[in-house]
Amino acid sequence: MHKFRGLASGRRSLPDIRCALSSFSTTTRPLSAHDDQPQNEVLVEGKASARAAILNRPSALNALTTNMAVRLKKFYETWEDNPDIGFVMMKGSGRAFCAGGDVVALHRLLNEGKMEDCKDFFRNLYTFIYVLGTYLKPHVAILDGVTMGGGAGVSVPGTFRIATDKTIFATPEVHIGFHPDAGASFYLSRLTGYIGEYLALTGERLNGVDMLAVGLATHFSLRARLDWIDERLAKLITDDPSVIDSTLAQYGDLVYPDKTSIVHRLEVIDKCFGHETVEEILDALEVEVARSNQDWCASALKKLKEASPLSLKVSLRSIREGRFQTLDECLVREYRMSLHGISKPVSHDFCEGVRARLVEKDLAPKWDPPTLEKVSKDMVDYYFSPLGEFEPELKLPTHLREAFI
Repeated sequence: MHKFRGLASGRRSLPDIRCALSSFSTTTRPLSAHDDQPQNEVLVEGKASARAAILNRPSALNALTTNMAVRLKKFYETWEDNPDIGFVMMKGSGRAFCAGGDVVALHRLLNEGKMEDCKDFFRNLYTFIYVLGTYLKPHVAILDGVTMGGGAGVSVPGTFRIATDKTIFATPEVHIGFHPDAGASFYLSRLTGYIGEYLALTGERLNGVDMLAVGLATHFSLRARLDWIDERLAKLITDDPSVIDSTLAQYGDLVYPDKTSIVHRLEVIDKCFGHETVEEILDALEVEVARSNQDWCASALKKLKEASPLSLKVSLRSIREGRFQTLDECLVREYRMSLHGISKPVSHDFCEGVRARLVEKDLAPKWDPPTLEKVSKDMVDYYFSPLGEFEPELKLPTHLREAFI
């Protein structure tokens, strides 16, 4: 029986060890809208020598807006320069940590022709993720509840990630005609074997124990113990990651993966998702389902068949390229992919996927192209091509902040 020590040793790099869509936000408020109190979308808690950013849109599962990304970047840069602050925390309000970007609001902006507002969202979010990934102070993210898409993007690059018995992780973007972004091609590609491809192409959910097992989380705690952890961290006066780690370890739990855990699937995942093309991955899964009749394998096959064919091919290439790129290189490429993906010159799959899954909710997206066979190499190549002479690329502060990995 596999077992893992909850709240195990924290580290910045991911260790080498071997339908979620309903949690995307469905708010209709525009990403960059300014309500009466936009500052309340990110709250701040002060502690002895720490600050905590609280994502505060609980009715939308704390889905990220442009305003939130801008405020997070401003707070984090200020805190980094403050010698009285030793470390930084992030957590969510309500039953979610963060369900990702507010894609329904993006959908609305696109339908209103407000492409520049969409670009602002991606630019500000990706820039904050780079700041987090190069942060000089320890960072503790408490991933209690839904942690999907961009929610992982604003937490996984940090030092410590505490998963709980209520954590639900997924990167389900291929089911809305998009690609795992917000740094996903960086952190998924660094998981052992081909787990990254499996998670990216199926959108499969992981619980907190499995997040710890594969290295997406560095620590584990029962939700009931989070107040204890928060209370102890509030008293710390330190900027030493080892001190924070030892503090977290005091509240550790022994956790046991159950029989459906991903740790029991690794060999088959590698065998199926290690192939070069999506078509070969599907064929391998078909063979495995016929051979073993395992429920998780049949579920993976079903999820691939339901996803956007174009998104599957784009996402597979993205993960494969991410294996050989730094965080900043991944974010710059993902920015290109995101803008190409929402601008509709090749396909309208993003708008169609959001419509079918989250707006009208008929769950019957009409993908274009409709099959893998009709997805050409040129279509996929377009997503990875430069933005063009009059469209600036994503400019990250790499001259000021060098990525650790």
